[in-house]
Amino acid sequence: QEIGHGRVVRLEDAVMTTWVFQRGLTREARHWGEFPAQFQAAFAGDLSAADIVCPDLPGNGRLHAMASPLSVEAMVEACRATLRQQGRPPPYHLLALSLGGMVALDWAARHAEECRAAVLISTSLRPHCRLFERLRPHAWSILLRLLSARGIVRESAILQLTSARAASLQPLLTDWATYARECPVTRLGALRQLLAAARFSMPERPAVPLLILAGAADRMVHPDCSRRLAQVWQADFSLHPSAGHDVPLDAGDWVARE
Repeated sequence: QEIGHGRVVRLEDAVMTTWVFQRGLTREARHWGEFPAQFQAAFAGDLSAADIVCPDLPGNGRLHAMASPLSVEAMVEACRATLRQQGRPPPYHLLALSLGGMVALDWAARHAEECRAAVLISTSLRPHCRLFERLRPHAWSILLRLLSARGIVRESAILQLTSARAASLQPLLTDWATYARECPVTRLGALRQLLAAARFSMPERPAVPLLILAGAADRMVHPDCSRRLAQVWQADFSLHPSAGHDVPLDAGDWVARE
């Protein structure tokens, strides 16, 4: 590609930016759906292309046979080990949803030299967010019922809780039920992930650039959690007017543009 005064940049000289995508509670890499492709499309024509890797947390997805860690710190170390095994060295840009946002924050705080920046979506943490904002009261009852639910019934309840577009996204349920059948998350694993999230705290901002995103129609975590975190840490913040908790699912193009 010709740049400026006839200078030619070869494709192999282009900089590849490694983005690590991390999902939330009991979800796996396949639940990103179309979003990685939407994200890469936003970089089309950019010399800094996006190389996306989506590691699963222990207890989820390809690692469903492993015990879920009881701490966010242990989840971070598991992700770092996965990337080392895959031959993907730092630095990384982190993009993370919900519980994944806590993983990204701890990663950026304890291993700042590995992280260029972090995008946090629909996340919350102590001491900046109130208990019943971090998980809304009606969401508690739904999540507890989900511990005994299976198949389409379970996945439909999750979709209703996390998406503001659930009515138009029903075709996803067949795929989601397949993921759950192939890589089942145990009840104990789900409880251990909930406990790790509830215990996590980060009073101070990590020393990396932060972008915080949320959906105004989030029925699981109050969007004020993201707004307050951005205010306290003086981070960039954007609120989608109609997306639910899973903003990449409801408004993936918007997330990529932001």
